[in-house]
Amino acid sequence: MRFQRLVLACAAGLSFVSVTAHAQLTVEITGAGANRLPVAIADFSGERIVAQALTSVVRADLERSGLFRMVDAGAPLADNTTPPYDDLKARGADAVAGGSVTVAAEGRYETRVRLSDIPKQAVLGTPAYLHTGAQLRATAHRIADYIYEKLTGEPGVFSTRIAYVVKSTGRYELKIADADGSNDQAALASREPIISPAWSPDGSKLAYVSFEAKKPVVYVHDLASGRRHVAANFKGSNSAPAWSPDGKQLAVVLTKDGSSQLYVVNADGSGVTRVATSSGIDTEPRWSPDGQHIYFTSDRGGSPQIYRIASGGGGGNAERVSFEGSYNVTPRPSPDGKSLAYITRNGGRFQLALMDLATKQVQILTDSTKDESPSFAPNGRMILYATEIGGRGVLAAVSADGRVKQKLSVQAADVREPAWGPLVR
Repeated sequence: MRFQRLVLACAAGLSFVSVTAHAQLTVEITGAGANRLPVAIADFSGERIVAQALTSVVRADLERSGLFRMVDAGAPLADNTTPPYDDLKARGADAVAGGSVTVAAEGRYETRVRLSDIPKQAVLGTPAYLHTGAQLRATAHRIADYIYEKLTGEPGVFSTRIAYVVKSTGRYELKIADADGSNDQAALASREPIISPAWSPDGSKLAYVSFEAKKPVVYVHDLASGRRHVAANFKGSNSAPAWSPDGKQLAVVLTKDGSSQLYVVNADGSGVTRVATSSGIDTEPRWSPDGQHIYFTSDRGGSPQIYRIASGGGGGNAERVSFEGSYNVTPRPSPDGKSLAYITRNGGRFQLALMDLATKQVQILTDSTKDESPSFAPNGRMILYATEIGGRGVLAAVSADGRVKQKLSVQAADVREPAWGPLVR
């Protein structure tokens, strides 16, 4: 990755094409956290094929998080059955979940779950879910989210979605998939580059940059209807959209007045306002979770560094945030606003770093060499990013403490530009 790429040199335009999704993102766990919680997910009883599929997805979700270690539960365990606490304790489990799947009216299923604390021999919850066969994976993700939140105290993100760009020969696809890489669908396909997807806070829309008009233009895409509108198409380059926390505005980078500078526009494309003024290049904006500041990359001090400025603009001075090293780009505040993920050049390698904003302490989270485009999970636990392995673009994820690692890839294609969507409620 080079800072010049952030300026968006315009590529030659080709025709817009429509294609279907053809390659699913696969997830490989390459590292797990220490002190994982031992949990038994018993086989669900009832409709065998549906029950087995549900159980499999729930187990995979929890194990993929790196926070849980799966313990064999032994026999199936229905939601109305008291768990064999002594046996499960002997197996080393601290918690157990079981359930049952029954056929409900109109071809739907009812799945009931029972989550229990083994040392306390206490029921933690008994949620129920009504769903169709087509909603089986979504239901399993919701069950995994429930178990995760009950056992950790923080929201699970298994029901969330991710966006990313797949580049194959002569084609770019903006994909949407479940957090585990399944159920992938193409929101947009083009022979021109698609970059910088960003989720709206409610998860209903994506802003992104497409070069299909023979220049970079910012679009806002409604995922339910498939309709989209232009949010920024001024003279020159329009790039790097970032949603405000209330979903009403976008921070964008425009060159309409010269070099790349920060502006804010309404989500419908109206009301453009300049936020910062610099003799250098300002790019890659991201709002702080409270909406009070915008973090961004700038070379105004001679080398690419991270700054922040009041989101209202008004001619206020930008405050420099990064000081270690001569190259720090792509700031991404954590959902709680306490830390900042970014890409730093470290000994000639471009790696994902995490800064504690209170202490300014920095931790390098990866050992790769070409990291870019970090994106926090909405609970702040994991960071999704793009990197390169064997000359091919892949996605990877690492926990905020650097211990849990995953690799996500599509066979025979480059995968770039990841963006993790918001929590689903």
